[in-house]
Amino acid sequence: MPTYLSIYKMNCILIPKNTNKITDQEQIKHIKEVLKSKEGDSLTIGEIGGNIGKATITKIDNNEVTLENITLDKKPPKKLDLTIVLALSRPKVLRRLIMDMTSLGVNKLIIVNSYRTQKSYWQSPLLERIDEFIFEGLQQAIDTVPLKVELKKRFKPFVEDEFPALVKEQDNAVVAHPYALQSWKTYLKENSNAQMPKVLCIGAEGGWIDYEVELLCKHGCRAVSLGERILRTETVVSVMLGQW
Repeated sequence: MPTYLSIYKMNCILIPKNTNKITDQEQIKHIKEVLKSKEGDSLTIGEIGGNIGKATITKIDNNEVTLENITLDKKPPKKLDLTIVLALSRPKVLRRLIMDMTSLGVNKLIIVNSYRTQKSYWQSPLLERIDEFIFEGLQQAIDTVPLKVELKKRFKPFVEDEFPALVKEQDNAVVAHPYALQSWKTYLKENSNAQMPKVLCIGAEGGWIDYEVELLCKHGCRAVSLGERILRTETVVSVMLGQW
């Protein structure tokens, strides 16, 4: 179990399969201090990768919470049929993005290098803690199935060699770019009878450079704009994912 500083509410306590004990200190602290649960109370739990349900607390102290009457009878919410290709941003921003994407149900995240990505970001220790941020996003959203994450440090080889396999149909992928001629609103109106895109490409602070947008479009993307305002990456993610 990961140990991390919780900034989201744990609406569901995730536990490993085949266990009835909670030993993670952050989870125990949340159960005692935020939920104010005590022995005999019911707790919403989820089995990692499995179902969601309820359990009864039979013992609680500073080191362990013991559960009984575990019933896992509810399936986790469905994932969005969506892969996000995200240019690596500042690690602290990336942390929030991963939590939010997990909470919103994104199926897969591919983190790529970009011209405006600082090289030092790839050495950040926070990249080693991605699983923790996913875990927290799951507990916030009452989900149990982790977001799949891949890291791609070379932009051009990824787009040329791997990206086309993600874009299997026409209008299946879009890249957010503030200077695109077509708006996101117009794109959605023109494709109202079709499925939503399966791939969404979003730049980091400063956005994509023209070469990157052109390369993505060459391999199947449609460039769309959210308007004249230059938005933060977190805002773009929230606004665009709202359409799903």
